[in-house]
Amino acid sequence: MPSRIPAFDLAKQGIDTGAADLHWNMTTSPLVEASLQRGEGRLAKDGPLVVETGKHTGRSANDKFIVRDSETEDTVWWGKVNVPMTPEHFAALKEDFLSELAKKDKLFVQDLFGGSQPDHRVRVRVINELAWHNLFIRTLLCRPEDGELAGFEPEYTIIDLPSFQADPERHGTRSETVVAVNLSEKLILIGGTKYAGEMKKSVFGILNYKLPADGIMPMHCSANISPEGDTAIFFGLSGTGKTTLSADASRTLIGDDEHGWSDTAVFNFEGGCYAKMIRLSEEAEPEIYATTRRFGTVLENVVMDDESRELDFDDSTLAENSRGAYPIDFIPNSSEENLGPVPKNVIMLTADAFGVLPPISRLTPDQAMYHFLSGYTAKVAGTEIGVTEPQATFSTCFGAPFMPRHPSVYGNLLKSRIAKGGVKCWLVNTGWTGGKYGEGNRMPIKATRALLNAALDGSLNNAEFRTDPNFGFEVPVSVEGVDDAILDPRSTWADPEAYDEMAAKLVGLFIENFTEFEQHVDQGVIEAAPTPA
Repeated sequence: MPSRIPAFDLAKQGIDTGAADLHWNMTTSPLVEASLQRGEGRLAKDGPLVVETGKHTGRSANDKFIVRDSETEDTVWWGKVNVPMTPEHFAALKEDFLSELAKKDKLFVQDLFGGSQPDHRVRVRVINELAWHNLFIRTLLCRPEDGELAGFEPEYTIIDLPSFQADPERHGTRSETVVAVNLSEKLILIGGTKYAGEMKKSVFGILNYKLPADGIMPMHCSANISPEGDTAIFFGLSGTGKTTLSADASRTLIGDDEHGWSDTAVFNFEGGCYAKMIRLSEEAEPEIYATTRRFGTVLENVVMDDESRELDFDDSTLAENSRGAYPIDFIPNSSEENLGPVPKNVIMLTADAFGVLPPISRLTPDQAMYHFLSGYTAKVAGTEIGVTEPQATFSTCFGAPFMPRHPSVYGNLLKSRIAKGGVKCWLVNTGWTGGKYGEGNRMPIKATRALLNAALDGSLNNAEFRTDPNFGFEVPVSVEGVDDAILDPRSTWADPEAYDEMAAKLVGLFIENFTEFEQHVDQGVIEAAPTPA
């Protein structure tokens, strides 16, 4: 059997691990066993590993930094999302990280690929103090063949030490938690958090920085393929249905979260999926639900009965953001190659809690770029005391926290690829109809699927369309199998004037948000903006 320990070891990287027992490229079963032996998790009734992440149940967005130096000074879009760290602070952080690393008695190392298309992937080495973190990242990234490991030489390295406590004064951090990215040294240091998703998103950030220079479009999206071989990609923020709608039994899944769009393919950055588990039901999402009954799945912050080991997906005691990580081949109809042809359809998903947007709209290339840069969805009321109205969320490129470069870089790449391929673009609202959140109802999933199917099989292009008076995009008047009334949001409101008032408010929010992009786009995109009444 080929060696799973590469010749280019940690010592050759200048990383001293002291007397630590190094476990190289362990597979699923040994990593699960190690996690159990070390008390890091427990097995549920049907085999998945159940773990808790403590106080960090999601990304620590305010604790992420990028080193500002000659490499990044003019290439990173500095601001609220991409916050700088000085080279001096990073040097101190690195020194303390390596010192802490050398004190560990056991470490777990994985050599993996970010990206499934060989020409455009990166080689990533991940060093963990927790066995379940090592299992998580092995599940989520692309796994080399056994024969590729002996000669593996990493381009980027991630050191993940949840036990490390950053010192704001010495390290220039905001708190004891830190995610520090040095693109010059190709080194990422993660400390003070057990939330494993930080590793996954760090690799996404690397690819989002690296690939545009090669003309590759990196995307926060899911993707699948029809039986006829037509690829569709689904952009969307958390809670809009990106994972749910791409896990369609009638289509082949490429991936649920991160992809690249090259001249020849849409390729998954990952070898696994990371799905929300809260209120998961077998009826609504059978493919995802089935993964929670398999050995090899890692469930984060899912509540489990101590005696029966039964899972309760409706219990949010540990986290609203409970998650499941599983290999992509746990989805029965997933792509063996983790890639597919360039897309024929681009879907932008939004959960509009204002109840204003139609369930589906057809976009021009300029409108597609406008809505891509806007990255709109809405949070529902009631998440904070005294908040009674929906809260608009704009996350440029449907993934602002992971985009190091200026949004116009990604927007122009998308627009050029749409134009080059004659791609059809659609905006799909999976949010509310008949009123805002609290008054209307959630868009029926059956209607959403029927409209998506019509868009993806091409039949929707033959429908009669009207022009939306607020947003200017085309909306079908009638679609077989869908109630006509739902296609006209205004008609579903008991008080049409209240709809007009809410629509005017949402239009204003779009216009206000887009001001920061106006000087970076051409006139056609500016004219694709919604029109105030």
